[in-house]
Amino acid sequence: MNQKTKIWKQRKIIHIDMDSFFASIEIRDNPNLKNKPVAVGGKANERGVLTTCNYLARKYGLHSAMSSKTAIQLCKDLIIIPVDITKYRKDIKRNF
Repeated sequence: MNQKTKIWKQRKIIHIDMDSFFASIEIRDNPNLKNKPVAVGGKANERGVLTTCNYLARKYGLHSAMSSKTAIQLCKDLIIIPVDITKYRKDIKRNF
């Protein structure tokens, strides 16, 4: 086995779906949000946009970069949590 083959046999390529990562952290930290449509992003009355949302919210057609105002029109029960990048960074460092 040559050196190149050894390197490729040692390397692993993984795909991590981080689409709803921020929303998942918020739900983990607040169990009352479980089984509810949750998004992380800016306020609807301040031209905010969603950074992400959980898969339950996606069933209503919500997605990242959508205006918060439009998201609330599509999903009346949507709970929008403000972005807490410090919290998310801590989780990323702890887990990766």
